[in-house]
Amino acid sequence: MSRSHFVFTSESVSEGHPDKVADQISDAVVDLFLTSDPEARVACETLTTTQRIILAGEVRSKDRGLIDANGVITPMGHERIEQAARETVRDIGYAQEGFHWQTADFACHLHAQSAHIAQGVDASDNKDEGAGDQGIMFGYACDETPDLMPATLYYSHRILEKLAAERHSGAAPFLEPDAKSQVTLAYENGRPVRAVKLVVSTQHAVGYDQKVLRAYVKDVMASVLPAGWMPADTDIFVNPTGLFEIGGPDGDAGLTGRKIIVDTYGGAAPHGGGAFSGKDPTKVDRSAAYACRYLAKNVVAAGLARRCTIQVSYAIGVAEPLSFYVNLHDTGTVSEDRLEAVLPTLVRLTPKGIRTHLGLNKPIYRRTAAYGHFGRQPDADGGFSWEKTDLVAALKAAL
Repeated sequence: MSRSHFVFTSESVSEGHPDKVADQISDAVVDLFLTSDPEARVACETLTTTQRIILAGEVRSKDRGLIDANGVITPMGHERIEQAARETVRDIGYAQEGFHWQTADFACHLHAQSAHIAQGVDASDNKDEGAGDQGIMFGYACDETPDLMPATLYYSHRILEKLAAERHSGAAPFLEPDAKSQVTLAYENGRPVRAVKLVVSTQHAVGYDQKVLRAYVKDVMASVLPAGWMPADTDIFVNPTGLFEIGGPDGDAGLTGRKIIVDTYGGAAPHGGGAFSGKDPTKVDRSAAYACRYLAKNVVAAGLARRCTIQVSYAIGVAEPLSFYVNLHDTGTVSEDRLEAVLPTLVRLTPKGIRTHLGLNKPIYRRTAAYGHFGRQPDADGGFSWEKTDLVAALKAAL
């Protein structure tokens, strides 16, 4: 049986965190390739450090403006990729001496996708499109928040989103892009009831008064949390090390894929280990994790459980998943084995089946790379399609 009284913590990082800068650049490259070729293959890793942006990885595209027939990035392709990277850094807000969107050195080492990987993934006359790698993926949903996400992560994201919104709008011009948050909540009878510890570390303008900054951040926290949830002042930590003037990639190198728990469920659910950003939707690390979230969210939205975890596994080059597992954590109104039989009939869990059902071959990924891939609102252009609850009626009818 699960515990009913406990405390739990999740963290989030802002769009200006160095690892998130790298994630957003990698996903901007994915979007660039998918814009001209929805079937493009991309595996893009980004390194950011003081005044440097470095890309590496494998790509394939029919767009000869990006990549030639021999798999070599064209001069125009280099130009467009660099532009996408610099525009991403500009939009985040980095125009600092130690990391500037316009003047940072840029290097692109993307090259052609391995033919041996391609032969396993590509569909042929007698073979469906296979998974791009072996692995396990998880999806999760719970009824702690309106977005069916763990409350600790939900509020960690919301605090940083508000700080970023006020920085971009000019309401908080003393803020700089890099920030982290951490929310610890008390649970009683399995439900979150109050915050017991809150942490925010945020980069700020040179010489800015720490007492004024603390008061501002506390107001943001109070505006995000439910009424009555704020902890005692001694349990609120704002820039606990002191000054935070040097930040972003100038303060700490950033790499794609180092914030996978922030990207998913804040530690409240298992993670298969594969990062999302920089990968086109044929990569099951990304697409199957989205599909598992989609199915778990619909289970909870249908009232069939208060919590739902789903796992799926794949082998490289094989289309059908090797396993499918549902855990309702003793909160379900239906049996887990019945859900294991019904859910795969609603969405075919092959790589192509997932991409087709969720409409993933679109340039919709840069927006996912900050403040979580889950718990977001579906967009009219197909972004965050895995957050829809359009299977509820079918689930209720079947069960």
